Amino acid sequence: MVPNPKMPVLFIGHGSPMNAVEENSFVEGWRRIAKTLPKPKLILCVSAHWVTEGEAATAMAKPKTIHDFYNFPKELYAIRYPAKGSLELAKKIKKIVKDAPVDLDLEWGLDHGSWVPLRVLFPKADIPVVQMSLSANLPPEAHYNIGKELASLRDEGVLIIGSGNCVHNLMRMEWEGEPFEWALQFDHFVRDNLSIGNHQALIDYEKHPQAKLAHPTNEHYLPLLYAMGAAGNDRPAFFNEEMFAASLSMRCAIWKS
Repeated sequence: MVPNPKMPVLFIGHGSPMNAVEENSFVEGWRRIAKTLPKPKLILCVSAHWVTEGEAATAMAKPKTIHDFYNFPKELYAIRYPAKGSLELAKKIKKIVKDAPVDLDLEWGLDHGSWVPLRVLFPKADIPVVQMSLSANLPPEAHYNIGKELASLRDEGVLIIGSGNCVHNLMRMEWEGEPFEWALQFDHFVRDNLSIGNHQALIDYEKHPQAKLAHPTNEHYLPLLYAMGAAGNDRPAFFNEEMFAASLSMRCAIWKS
C-alpha cells in the first residue's frame, strides 16, 4: 500500500459568505492553491464560527450545511456542501488531544467558515470532513498546543485547515476605503512572525498595540494558532495577501514539509 503523503496545513482567510458564489481574486487564490495540494484522505477544519464551552468535534455521518449568516442573497441559503463526516477521525482527535477534553458532537455540522472555502478547494465534496470547535475557556497558548497535538494527523493523510482572518473588525468596515494603518500593521505583524517561525509572539498577540482593533473578539484569530501548531517547524508561503473593506485581512498561508 502506498503511504499517505504528509499533508500540508492551511490557514484560510475566509471573509464574506459571498465568496461561495462570487468570482473574485480571493476565490481564484483558493482555487490556485487547491491545484497544488495532494488529495487528502480526510479534512479537519477549525472554524472561527463554532465557539463552545469546551472542545468539540463533529462526529455525525452526514454533517449538515449551516447557513450562519443573515440578510444575504437567497442563493446562498440554497447551497449545500454534502461531504461525509468521519466518526473515526473525531474519535482519534478525542484520543490525541490532551490539553482539553473533546466532546463528540452530533448537532453542529459545517458552518460557513468551513464550507465556503471547502466548496472552492474541493468542489466535489468527496472527502470526509470533521469540524472542530474553539473552546471559549482556553488561553491562546492552549489552542496552539492543541494544534501541535493534531500535527500527527498530517502523516495519516489529514489536511488540517484553520479558517478565520488575520485581521477581523466588522464594526470598522469601509467598503470603498483604503486599508486602515492599524489593520496593515497587525497583518504585517502576523506575516513577519510567521515567516521567521516566531510562534510565541503570535501566541502573545494581545501584547501588540493594535490587537484590540484588529480583533475586538478573538474567534477569527484562534484558528491561526491551530494551523501554526500543526505546522510545527515548517515555514509558510502566503497567498491572497489583500485587505477587504479596510478592516479585514484575507491573508492565507500554506505550510508544506
